[in-house]
Amino acid sequence: MNAALQALSNCPPLTQFFLDCGALARTDKKPAICKSYLKLMTELWHKSRPGSIVPTNLFQGIKTVNPTFRGYSQQDAQEFLRCLMDLLHEELKEPVMEIEDVHPTSVEENMEEDKSQSDLDFQSCESCNSSDKAENEASYKPLMEDPAESAMLIQDDENHSLVCKDWQKEKILCNKLNRTNSMEVLEKDMHSTSETAEFLNNQGTVKVQIHSRLSDYASGDVHTNDLSAAQSPPKSVSSWSPLAPSHKVPGMSSPKKKKQKRYRSIISDIFDGTIISSVQCLTCDRVSVTLETFQDLSLPIPGKEDLAKLHSASHQTSLVKAGSCGEAYAPQGWIAFFMEYIKSWFWGPVVTLQDCLAAFFARDELKGDNMYSCEKCKKLRNGVKFCKVQTFPEILCIHLKRFRHELMFSTKIGTHVSFPLEGLDLQPFLAKDSPTQVVTYDLLSVICHHGTASSGHYIAYCRNNLNNLWYEFDDQSVTEVTESTVQNAEAYVLFYRKSSEEAQRERRRISSLLNMMEPSLLQFYISRQWLNKFKTFAEPGPISNHDFLCVHGGVPPRKATFIENLVLMLPQNIWDNLYSRYGGGPAVNHLYICHTCQIEAEKIEKRRKTELEMFVRLYRAFQEEESPSTFYCISMQWFREWEGFVKGKDSDPPGPVDNTKIAVTKCGNVTLKQGADSGQISEETWNFLQTIYGGGPEVILRPPVAPVEPDILQTEEKIELETRGL
Repeated sequence: MNAALQALSNCPPLTQFFLDCGALARTDKKPAICKSYLKLMTELWHKSRPGSIVPTNLFQGIKTVNPTFRGYSQQDAQEFLRCLMDLLHEELKEPVMEIEDVHPTSVEENMEEDKSQSDLDFQSCESCNSSDKAENEASYKPLMEDPAESAMLIQDDENHSLVCKDWQKEKILCNKLNRTNSMEVLEKDMHSTSETAEFLNNQGTVKVQIHSRLSDYASGDVHTNDLSAAQSPPKSVSSWSPLAPSHKVPGMSSPKKKKQKRYRSIISDIFDGTIISSVQCLTCDRVSVTLETFQDLSLPIPGKEDLAKLHSASHQTSLVKAGSCGEAYAPQGWIAFFMEYIKSWFWGPVVTLQDCLAAFFARDELKGDNMYSCEKCKKLRNGVKFCKVQTFPEILCIHLKRFRHELMFSTKIGTHVSFPLEGLDLQPFLAKDSPTQVVTYDLLSVICHHGTASSGHYIAYCRNNLNNLWYEFDDQSVTEVTESTVQNAEAYVLFYRKSSEEAQRERRRISSLLNMMEPSLLQFYISRQWLNKFKTFAEPGPISNHDFLCVHGGVPPRKATFIENLVLMLPQNIWDNLYSRYGGGPAVNHLYICHTCQIEAEKIEKRRKTELEMFVRLYRAFQEEESPSTFYCISMQWFREWEGFVKGKDSDPPGPVDNTKIAVTKCGNVTLKQGADSGQISEETWNFLQTIYGGGPEVILRPPVAPVEPDILQTEEKIELETRGL
């Protein structure tokens, strides 16, 4: 946990989000991991932080949600990162406002078209062996070189938020969000370099150690609560997301009866990328294309034979012609290949990160047990699979597959993989129609594992964003190291960040405009969250003010009480420059509470109360029945969605009742699937829910009637005859 959190703490886009936009870390979900992480980052990066920090809440919260991390057994740093990033995304996610697209044709629609082999070249030349394959790297530029970057040290006297007590009066809002305060905050963000430099000169390198009260009892390395944060002037945090589809990217969800909502969070903004996978049938030449989302990239470490194929001149030629990952080796000729071969003969194979990427994106032949099911041929056919990156994320997490798990044992691959500290070029793996412009990445941090497959020790090497120096984080020990030490490390997980000189120039230009202080007749509100992207992203994308606006253009009632933490006011010349450069919007000169949303919220609240009260009444009556003749079964998955809605945890009602996962048809009758996640309700309750939401199918259980013994029947008949006689 120490190595993982130290690596994240030195990724600027994520840390800066929690420091600048901490008001967005709001959740009703337990155990509120985002609040614990916000507290940890605030303490780590405060100018007057203590010498040690105990992240007890975060530690206990992770164990509560994921039982895997309980106890003191050995755990994996990458699994911890996946768990943490997934929890942060789930707690911070917000629905994406649907905006009509001028070009309605989507990538998904184009995937259904038949394509020839020549059509395939523009899409991809690499192949993924699994849907988990993905690539993305993040670049890093030192803050000291860019005056537009904001320092991550929190000053003692900082107060970026205004108190807004009465939002029913719009004048109070406008008075609170005055031009002077907003300009001071933005100027402070854009011109923090001088303050940072002064702090560096006066304080030198600051070392912070995070200790755990449980560390004395911990036997493993990952599960201990020891976090040493030695940060010369502190750095910013980056978030990490798993390659496994722990959270889905907008538009990639499977269709349901209910219209699937799209969600985003700061985690998906930073770490999500997409790849296009193409499979060509070798019989009919039909090409099927799918779009896949990734949050990290798990790369294989190629062996000698794989390296020979990747580096051979003949293989290069065939791949380069197809526009494949062989482009990464195109400049290399026979001489360089021969020299590497000689080296590998004496000292073992020389493996680079580019080799791992090329192996990951190499074409994959689908034959034998892995034959491709062709929709056109309607049969299993031999095929070839390719893939390329459609969009690169801002920060790429690369996981090197160093562990092999067999049936009876596990082994570790100790091959050294060389990786660049700066200038990792991913152009060879980019799809030709990709909108991504920045494909160069710089290293932020490296997590290393020392030991065997069954036990070991984790350390992290991280680059400080404020002084551009590298530090080794080894539990309670934090040491400044050289770049050569980092390059010789046995990397396990790497964080890369996009690098863009153009983005830095743009930030410096806006910073110089702020110094001019032109008189402005109009003031514009802009999202703090987008400004954070502008300060830390290489490609911030269009301006988006929808995180504080509703579909009607007003402020949602639920965000009215803390709107001052969501927006910043800019003069007209700054807005004009940002808008002309990035587009987006909408432009906002006046903030007001949306009365339409207020009325809708009141209706929804009334509906929640009515449905909940009726359900409770019907369920009590059902429990009081001594021997009900029938039970109606309902999917607990749907019921939990409905429960979240009526209790106010989810803003939208669920879709139609969906019992398809708990039902099975036998002899024309719908019965309950054995072991299904279901609950039992009365017929009246079923009719009540079905009338409102519709759906189905009906799954009815009828309790068996106990058979009556023949002797008892004869006795009852005798008593009845005697009674009649009397």
